[in-house]
Amino acid sequence: MTKIRISLLASMAFIVPFGLATKFYRGPGQAWLNDSFGGIPYEIFWILLVVFIWPQLSAARAALLVFITTCLLEFLQLWHPPFLTAIRANFFGRLVLGTTFIWWDFPYYVIGCLAGWAWVRRLQKLIWGSKGN
Repeated sequence: MTKIRISLLASMAFIVPFGLATKFYRGPGQAWLNDSFGGIPYEIFWILLVVFIWPQLSAARAALLVFITTCLLEFLQLWHPPFLTAIRANFFGRLVLGTTFIWWDFPYYVIGCLAGWAWVRRLQKLIWGSKGN
């Protein structure tokens, strides 16, 4: 496994529990943290995963791909056919596909993609130096 993949795996090992913690937090600001802020680590995770799978992909392209995909998934929440309702009935289905379309999720997707892009770029620069893609 290359150094970049090990770094990405370690990053995912951090961001997944952090993102899940935002879903299970109880206390002041709970609704915002559970429903809105959680979009940031969600985007970061997907960018890390995409670059883990395709390490030659630039951080910018990975972030753009993830942003477009998650925006499409957000709009997919407006559609409730039986097969999607069945998928959304379990925790992981709700986690990946979501359940409710909310316009205010999009700014958090942008923030998450920018953070994910910066995260991956930083890892690439640390590992590959200025020669990185």
